[in-house]
Amino acid sequence: MVIANIEDLRQLARRRLPRAAFDFVDGGAQDEVTLRANQSDFQKLALLPRVLTDVDRRDQSVAVLGQKLEQPLILAPTGGPGMLWPDGALAAARAADRAGVGFCLSTMSTSTIEAASQAVGRPIWFQLYVMRDRGLAKSMIERARAAGCAALVLTVDLALQGQRDRDVHNGLTIPLKLRPSTLVDFAAHPGWVWRHFTGPKITLANFVDSGHGKDMFTIAEFVNSQFDQSVTWKDIEWAKSVWGGPLALKGILHPEDARLAADHGVDAVIVSNHGGRQLDGARSAISALPDVVNAVDGKMEVILDGGVRRGTDVIKALALGAKACMIGRPFLYGLASMGGAGVSRALEILRNELDVGLALVGRASVSDLDRSVLAWASQ
Repeated sequence: MVIANIEDLRQLARRRLPRAAFDFVDGGAQDEVTLRANQSDFQKLALLPRVLTDVDRRDQSVAVLGQKLEQPLILAPTGGPGMLWPDGALAAARAADRAGVGFCLSTMSTSTIEAASQAVGRPIWFQLYVMRDRGLAKSMIERARAAGCAALVLTVDLALQGQRDRDVHNGLTIPLKLRPSTLVDFAAHPGWVWRHFTGPKITLANFVDSGHGKDMFTIAEFVNSQFDQSVTWKDIEWAKSVWGGPLALKGILHPEDARLAADHGVDAVIVSNHGGRQLDGARSAISALPDVVNAVDGKMEVILDGGVRRGTDVIKALALGAKACMIGRPFLYGLASMGGAGVSRALEILRNELDVGLALVGRASVSDLDRSVLAWASQ
């Protein structure tokens, strides 16, 4: 199969994964309105190119939270990458390192903070939920600092787990309720089954030594009980004091929350609706981006997370004021298809598309992008 774009990787992942695993990656909350809007709202913005500009030498590099990236991309924190490919988080981290892009490890990763940090040459970021057990949260922050992580990302849009109907239908819930049809589907994907029987055991690695079990679903039940509905800005101040380094908040859509983040000394906000996986009907990330950028008024960096599938999507996000974009599903499709080589292919696709896009809009560097590049698409 010729892999020309991210959608090609998605279709390959669909073929190579059991349905439950593919739907876990691909699906969103409830009717998936927000999931679709994250992508479709990019199409409401048209590019307005300039001509007769010197674009012979093009530069995609940016600096985000003091870290230089060769492309304005960061692999988003995603749970359970080892379910897609053995040691999936490490494979993705190494691919990001080779490409010179950022990598953010999830609390719910199948590899530990320490293993991911040691697997690469440049510092990774670490994502954390502020859990009910503040002692456990503090220990993870301290582990991330000791491992040399460059930034701490606090996810703040998950007071409760949203319902993803695809996962319910597949029995991929807590507790696990796999159906005979799901097991038959597993058997129909022998390559996936073989990799997981012969590869390392899948678990939520950062919790294995916390005294809450060792297998993935036992730990997942514990973690599900740790989502804290009482978290406030005081807890952000607490985490910032424990961490002592660059801090980003992930899950910001409302401009007032962005202003409050700036007031509380946060270094960056990540405009995100959790990939459409939590609150269905929430505003798309790209439509929320301009209001957030206006609200922070240059006081902090802004990163977009959600819906990026093309290099031109990155151009639009940066033109609206984002410093970089996080990508989740695009690299997970590649990981599920071909392991680390698939992640590298996803990044190569986006790099090439961004390079062509810069040339054709008449901008030699991503730093030259601004809102003059954009117009409303015709209806």
